[in-house]
Amino acid sequence: MADLTTPKRNWLQRLTGLGRTTIPVVRLHGVIAAEQRQGRLNIATVAPLLQRAFAIKAAPVVAIIVNSPGGSPVQSRLIAKRIRDLAEEHHKPVLVFVEDAAASGGYFIAVAGDEIIVDPSSIIGSIGVIMAGFGFVGALEKLGIERRVHTAGNNKSTLDPFLPEKKSDIERIKQVETDIHNVFIDVVKKRRGERLNGADETLFTGEWWTGMRGVELGLADAVGDLHETLHTRYGPHLNLKVIEPRRSWFGLPRLGFAASLGSDISATIEDRALWARFGL
Repeated sequence: MADLTTPKRNWLQRLTGLGRTTIPVVRLHGVIAAEQRQGRLNIATVAPLLQRAFAIKAAPVVAIIVNSPGGSPVQSRLIAKRIRDLAEEHHKPVLVFVEDAAASGGYFIAVAGDEIIVDPSSIIGSIGVIMAGFGFVGALEKLGIERRVHTAGNNKSTLDPFLPEKKSDIERIKQVETDIHNVFIDVVKKRRGERLNGADETLFTGEWWTGMRGVELGLADAVGDLHETLHTRYGPHLNLKVIEPRRSWFGLPRLGFAASLGSDISATIEDRALWARFGL
């Protein structure tokens, strides 16, 4: 009977790392926003990581871990496009692994992968657009405060929280949301194609599902995890090279800590609110 066991690596291969298959792993975790802040994803912070990952010529594939509740539609599209541009330039397939969530903008990024692999309890989908805010008109009246606004242009005060909503403003906002939503839908249909297994009225309402249900709907390809999938496909001798942001010399913290403390707290609250929408 033939020996079907995996060949063992000799001492020189073990010492030098030769004989291992190198696979770059890029971890994209956080809310998607243009603002340059720790824990935020945007094209400025993600592009260098992707560039380094795809530059590893010997790698047969690039693995991307996505864990995001969404955020900026513009930054989501820019990141997804950069993934596809690099994949085509370097002729490398992309495997996306979803952890807790790839929702809304997070799912926009995930569909840039050639395959999407999820945990059965991952949250995926939420293919929709939302704009939210507060109105303080009644509060100003109760406090006896009069706010004075002067504009050049009839629509410059749209979404002003201290002014009553106007029907024309709502209609205009709805049109903007529809335009952005259509971009999202077009990208999902282009990337997932015939793998989608549901009507538009089901898939594109902003609803989200577990990873297991997402596979049934064709929003994802399989249930699994990074290590098991890569070892099964590329063998046991892997070098998973995690691509991380480069640290500045001496690991110096950013300046202006005291001045930015208030904005950091505000951003943290906003981020937590996005995660909380999915019970995370």
